[in-house]
Amino acid sequence: MSRLPAYFGKLNRLLKPGGLLLNHGITSGGVGNTQLSGGMGEFIERYIFPGGQLVHISVMLAAMDKGRLEALDVECLRPHYAKTLWFWADALEDHLDEARRVLGDRAEAVIRAYRLYLAGSAMGFEQGWLSIYQVLGAHARELGADAYPFNRSYMYRTDTVGTMR
Repeated sequence: MSRLPAYFGKLNRLLKPGGLLLNHGITSGGVGNTQLSGGMGEFIERYIFPGGQLVHISVMLAAMDKGRLEALDVECLRPHYAKTLWFWADALEDHLDEARRVLGDRAEAVIRAYRLYLAGSAMGFEQGWLSIYQVLGAHARELGADAYPFNRSYMYRTDTVGTMR
């Protein structure tokens, strides 16, 4: 959690009065998760996201509160992100020649790392070891009752043929 208070403090200073922010972040799937199964956490730290932090959403929300930001809405996207990662893994396989060309001499090592990362992370999201949240926030207790929608019905309206937009 060492960087989260500074991060949310900075967001607080940058946010204009009456403004909203959307924080989108990967979290651990449980409060006691300090390492992902099979050493995935160490692998990700070394090869994919050096210096990254993986904390539970409760830790993130507490840091947000300490940064004097109020969480107005919290949405878990874990099931969606598992599918997204599998799509990315498939896309990498479909574009291996292009990836090799772009990466040059490092291609095989980078491709191998990203194959492991994408598949391992997809499994982590499927199993609940990892999660991902979007948190809508504002300056603490600044906004009135009509400052943002109270539900997500605006996202689930249907058009004239009955399909979701």
